[in-house]
Amino acid sequence: IFGARVSILFALALTAISAVIGIAAGALQGYYGGWVDLLGQRILEVWSGLPVLYLLIILSGFVEPNFWWLLGIMALFSWLALVDVVRAEFLRGRNLEYVKAARALGLGDAKIIRRHILPNAMTATLSYLPFILTGAISTLSALDFLGFGMPAGSASLGELIGQGKQNLPAPWLGLTA
Repeated sequence: IFGARVSILFALALTAISAVIGIAAGALQGYYGGWVDLLGQRILEVWSGLPVLYLLIILSGFVEPNFWWLLGIMALFSWLALVDVVRAEFLRGRNLEYVKAARALGLGDAKIIRRHILPNAMTATLSYLPFILTGAISTLSALDFLGFGMPAGSASLGELIGQGKQNLPAPWLGLTA
């Protein structure tokens, strides 16, 4: 139970950070379009081309990873997929009639984004967040199993699976994780 608690806490924190960064980046790209969108997409293409797990494994050779270090490194990459979803919703929403009416009434960009487009974009965004959550749990478990995650002796799902692998006569150790 303690190992699941650490993994779920990690996944919830990573999902929250990813949601804030991904929604902000996607909203700016989708609302303003043009050069903002083009430049943002090129940065995302380069950034998403980096191999995250290999980078984590290489960096763990220099620094002993802990909860916050892993959270920070994973937060650098986990928001990338959410940007595309939010961007698409904002590209669609910025041309709707009520947004044009709000712009004609003199509302600023920040109010239009926050009050009119963002609530409608949240449906697709919230439906994508469980994928980030489960991906974070799987990634932390994989890193812990390989020995590149939390410090040795930390209770986590990957550590429990590793103990199950080392003690094959006691299969319940790995099966519970």
